[in-house]
Amino acid sequence: MSILNKIAKKGKLTLGLIFPIEAYSGSVAKMENQEKLAKRVEELGFKALWFRDVPFNDPSFGDAGQLYAPWIYMTHIMNHTSKIALGSASIILPLRHPVHTAKSINSLQILSNERLVLGVASGDRPIEYPAFNQNLADKSELFRDSYFYIKALQGDFPAYSSKYYGMTNGAIDIVPKYYKKTPMLITGHSGQSLDWIAEHSDGWLYYPRDFKTLPIVMQRWREAIKGVNSDWKPFMQSLYVDLTKDPKARPTPIHLGIKSGTEYLYTHLRLLESYGVNHVILNLKYGSRPAEEVIEEIGENISPNFS
Repeated sequence: MSILNKIAKKGKLTLGLIFPIEAYSGSVAKMENQEKLAKRVEELGFKALWFRDVPFNDPSFGDAGQLYAPWIYMTHIMNHTSKIALGSASIILPLRHPVHTAKSINSLQILSNERLVLGVASGDRPIEYPAFNQNLADKSELFRDSYFYIKALQGDFPAYSSKYYGMTNGAIDIVPKYYKKTPMLITGHSGQSLDWIAEHSDGWLYYPRDFKTLPIVMQRWREAIKGVNSDWKPFMQSLYVDLTKDPKARPTPIHLGIKSGTEYLYTHLRLLESYGVNHVILNLKYGSRPAEEVIEEIGENISPNFS
């Protein structure tokens, strides 16, 4: 069974957590006790840990992710866990050379015993593009070029010509080799049509939507999947959560998520499952309680119902 099938199944929902596993204000997290919390997340039955790719701290954006470089930090957390999926949400393809990305994919898959799920994106911070000498207007094409280059590099001694990143002539090869398929999920639209995403990706990683909009989004996704003669590809989303001490507390909206007690959070997740969401990546940034308490409550009272 592939790692993607372990965290996403048709008609079912599972839960994951994104780093930093903590509540914090401003852009920069403290990153304390993350190894201990990652181990506990795995023990509690969550299916995936997710890592951000944030090259620069943009204070106006307000979130520098887990601070450490994603491949390095994934490897670090890999060595403190044993089986939980390691997901990127998401690697910014236009701002990384595809050869380095492909080599990192192969290396991490082998060293982790095939635990990598690769979320990829074109980036949500335009201010970063000049730092890499890239033209923001080329973002969509850069993404496609990198995506197909990475795919080509999975073969032996590839001969591939990239408009933006160079070419191989079949005389050189990437090692180590990882011949199995690494699941690649596209985040948002990354400058692509939904039909393109349905055809070329292994799933769609999207953002929280209200329950009036979500059915429309899911219907469009199902139609796009059907259009490429596929029965199903997973739909995943993020969700910011502020869990209250009172389990019966009614929900109030927060940025891209909800503040509520465990009872409503369970109901909310069941609704997402009923609409076809297959995996929810919980983000604790805006929490009002220590992350350690929150993951215990979710892990004991909610996660077992979505495993």
